[in-house]
Amino acid sequence: MEPIIETRDLTRRFGALTAVDRLNLTVAEGEIFGLVGPDGAGKTTTLRMLCGLINPTEGSARVAGHDVVKESRAVKDQIGYMAQRFGLYGDLTVQENMNFYADLFGITGGERETLTAQLLRMTRMEPFRDRQGGQLSGGMKQKLALMCTLLHRPRILFLDEPTNGVDPVSRRDFWAILYQLLKDGITIFMTTAYLDEAERCNRVGLMHRGKLIRCAPPDAMKRATGTASLEGAFIQTIHEVEARA
Repeated sequence: MEPIIETRDLTRRFGALTAVDRLNLTVAEGEIFGLVGPDGAGKTTTLRMLCGLINPTEGSARVAGHDVVKESRAVKDQIGYMAQRFGLYGDLTVQENMNFYADLFGITGGERETLTAQLLRMTRMEPFRDRQGGQLSGGMKQKLALMCTLLHRPRILFLDEPTNGVDPVSRRDFWAILYQLLKDGITIFMTTAYLDEAERCNRVGLMHRGKLIRCAPPDAMKRATGTASLEGAFIQTIHEVEARA
């Protein structure tokens, strides 16, 4: 099966800094893939290149069969992107925020009503549809951001540290929603700073100083490094890489 995400020597430089260094990666359709690494490892830059928001310095990437540079509009039609800081309007209600994004996507009439009702039910946000965005808890704001991202039915969902700073209960609810989206056939590519969340992914890529240093299912990664946890696997891999360097 052709991968739904594929990169070849994908590289991005900012002046003398190489943020992403010759990244080669494939993600299968219907997979949840987690990109893990410390701050400055290149995770967000990778995500933004895959979404067509910034161009690579070298190399290439294809998302949903489209080149992210030459066919960026076609890529954006197939994806949903949820940044670390979503463009939530605090003075609008949950319903009004969803209506605003539905207008941006050109979703009107019965389709809008059906999608809105489905998303509110899936996220258990129905009781809060008339609450202003600025009065929502952190977890509710993330749910609202996710609903707005899903309004145009994307094939691939890109999430940049979606549960950062969210309480444990809201993180659990958020993951329950992600698993439901997987059952619906949506591919999920996410970055996370939480290694316990990375354990829930089908595969994990470890990034360090712009390079992808290991990529495998979590259990296989632990076996390969002889460690009992993904944190241990990550630390062991970094030590090995730095020893070779």
